[in-house]
Parts: sequence; C-alpha cells; structure tokens
Amino acid sequence: MDFLKLLNSIDSLVWGPPLLVLLVGTGIYFTIRLGLIQIIKLPKALKLIFKAENSGSGDISSFGALCTALAATIGTGNIVGVATAIKAGGPGALFWMWLAAFFGMATKYSEGLLAIKFRTKDSKGQVSGGPMYYIVNGMGEKWKPLAIFFAISGILVALLGIGTFSQVNSITDAVNSSFGIDPKIIGVVLAVLVALVVFGGLQSISNVATKIVPFMTVIYIAICLVILVASYKLIPQTFSLIFTSAFTGKAASGGFLGATVAMAIRNGIARGVFSNESGLGSAPIAAAAAKTQWPAEQGLISMTGTFIDSIIICTLTGVSLIITGVWQGDLNGAVMTQAAFASVLPNIGPLFLTLSLSLFAFTTILGWSYYGERCFEFLFGANKINIFRCLFVAMVLLGAFLKLEMVWVIADIVNGLMALPNLIALLALSPVVVSETKLYMNNLKSLNKSKKQEII
Repeated sequence: MDFLKLLNSIDSLVWGPPLLVLLVGTGIYFTIRLGLIQIIKLPKALKLIFKAENSGSGDISSFGALCTALAATIGTGNIVGVATAIKAGGPGALFWMWLAAFFGMATKYSEGLLAIKFRTKDSKGQVSGGPMYYIVNGMGEKWKPLAIFFAISGILVALLGIGTFSQVNSITDAVNSSFGIDPKIIGVVLAVLVALVVFGGLQSISNVATKIVPFMTVIYIAICLVILVASYKLIPQTFSLIFTSAFTGKAASGGFLGATVAMAIRNGIARGVFSNESGLGSAPIAAAAAKTQWPAEQGLISMTGTFIDSIIICTLTGVSLIITGVWQGDLNGAVMTQAAFASVLPNIGPLFLTLSLSLFAFTTILGWSYYGERCFEFLFGANKINIFRCLFVAMVLLGAFLKLEMVWVIADIVNGLMALPNLIALLALSPVVVSETKLYMNNLKSLNKSKKQEII
C-alpha cells in the first residue's frame, strides 16, 4: 500500500458516519435548544457586525475578530473545495453543503459564545480563548487531556492542513496557470510575506484581514453574479439538478459515474466544514479576542461567518460551476473554477479569480497562523510562540512542493481530529450556551422596553 492509499484509508475512517452524524447532529441539537436562532436572530446578527458596542475587554473589535475568522474561513474551501466536492459528489454535494451550513450556524454561535465566556489572558497579557480554554475552564481540570488533544490537533491543522498546504497549493496552481510563474518562486515570496505579517501578532493580522477580506468578498460576489446573470435562463434548471442529485445521485445528461448519494453527502458536509469551519473549533479562538461584554453577542457575530462563507459565497461558486457545465469536464480544483469564470469573462475572469483566490488563501494562512499559535501557547506558553511562527513560515514554503490530492487528504484528516474534542465540549457545555442566550435576550427585551417608554 502506497502512502496516498494509506492516507485515504485514514481519511475514510476519520470522516466516517460517526463524525458526520456528530457534526450535523450537534448543529441540529443547538438549533432546537436555541429555537432556530440562526433564522430568528440573523437580522440582529448582521446589524451587530457593524454596530457592536465593543465595550468589553479584549484585544480587537468584534468586526476585527469576525474579519480574522473570515480570513481563515473564506479561502480555498470556497473556490477549490466547492469544485472538489462537486467533482467527486456531483451537484447534489452543494445541497448537503447548505444543510451542514444551516445547522452549522447554530454550532458557530455556540462556539463564539463559549469563547467569550471562558476566555483568559496569557503571561504577556494577551487574550487567549477557544475550545482548549472552554474545555478546561468550563468542564474542569479533569478534562485537560481533551483540551491538549484539541490543541495538538489545532497545531497540526495549522501546520499541515487548512493553514498552509492547501492554501499554498491553490495559490501556486492558480498563479502558475495564469502567469506561468514557477511554484518555487511563488512559495518563497509567499513565505516572506507571511513572515512579515505573522511576527507582528494579532493586531497585524487583524489589520490586514479587515482591509482585504471585505474588499475581495464584494469583488468575488460581483464576478459570480455576472456569471449567473449571463446564464439566468438556466438558473431554475441548475437548482433543480442540485436538489434531485442530492437524493438520487444522478447528474446532468451524459452521465457522471460515481456521483452516488453517499458521495454527495460525504463531500458536501466534509468540504462544507473545511470551508466554514463550524464545529471545528477554530473560529472561537479569534472570537475570544473580541471587545465585548456579552458572550451571546459575539456568538451572533460569529454565526454570520458561516452565513457569509457557505450560504452566500460557496453557493455562488457552486452554482457558477454547475450552470457553466465545467464540472462535467476533466478539470478539477482552482483550474475548474477558472474555466467557469473564463466561459463568461474570457479575458478578465481567470485573472480576477487568480487575484481572489490568492488574496483569500493568503488571509486564510494569516488567520490560521493565529489559531495555531494560540494552541501552541496553551501547550508551551506565550514565551515560545516565535518557535511556532518559524515552523509555520517553513510549512508555507514547503506547501509549494506538494500535490493537490495528497494535500486535501491530509487537510481532511487533521480537520476531523480537531473537530472531535470541540464537539464533545460543545455538547457538554450546552446548558451554559442556553443560559447565556436567555440572559442576553432578556437584556435586549429590557433595553427595547426602556426605549419604548422613553418615546412615550
């Protein structure tokens, strides 16, 4: 058995039915316990992105925390991951991605809430939070081995998974395809740029993220909308194909071998988690640094990350791939998405995608450097963070030399390992999530009542 086959076997074991059921099941559980909070409070959550008071203790604003989290989530998962999911599981994979994202919003809310509730400060006075801290501070010291397992998994994801290899691989592929630049040169330039930012710490990462993420998100959405408008007559047919393929495993006319329902479910959920990271436990590490006094308020803001990432951006990417028909060809990954853009905008489309992918992937690398260093700090202390940063930059450089298939398999495996301890903690601390939510909602009612009395 060669190494790739061994990795695929491990991947299938990690991402078997138990983990998929646990991921979606946790989201369903919180959706019920919190009374469809992802629907009822979504308008409030979207307003909070720009109007949060930022009155509590923390290192960065709530918007900065969201942008840092979005920097880590909006990346290759939205472009390459969606393409990979549809290629392997057919158009139906997009439906299962939606389903995972919908329930994942409730999970992401709970993660953000617990991150604020149980955050602490390291020896240098910087905020530290995330699953490793809500496991220890919320569940008790006896659960510290679970927190250590999460932290180790988080470091592995940062160094070997989402944080480096898959992002660098996608950037080098896209830039090489568009401009013919040697991947080795791209890897060196990327490693230098990453080093310049990550050694500046969270403030540096947040400043870059708040400038790049909103701008590129708007540009990417606009390009996708141009593609959909160009083929607007095919939109009903495309959505019909997505829904029917989700339950029948059938693809468009001409056939697509291997697109079974099981493959659609597995790829849709796995790639969805890779993209929006709901249940993974990464986003609450950034959320913990937000300046807020209400855990539930940051939970709502965190929830919008999954909405923006999967419900909006992944949907636009997926529909663009299906409506242009490129998913049925021989292409895969970033090149497949480039072909979709080129089919409508032959000259500027691929260039815009290359720019979008490169900037999204770059900010994802930056976001995950912070996640990894907080996990590293939990295990080894704040004084040794620079050791992790050096390792991280080295892995960014190495990422330019690995093949796509192996990269995605490694990323999948370490993602699954990271999700397990976080999901266990979320379920164990669900009473805290419910009580904090009630406390915040009652406060909102009191404020609204006071405003009405003032008007009268």
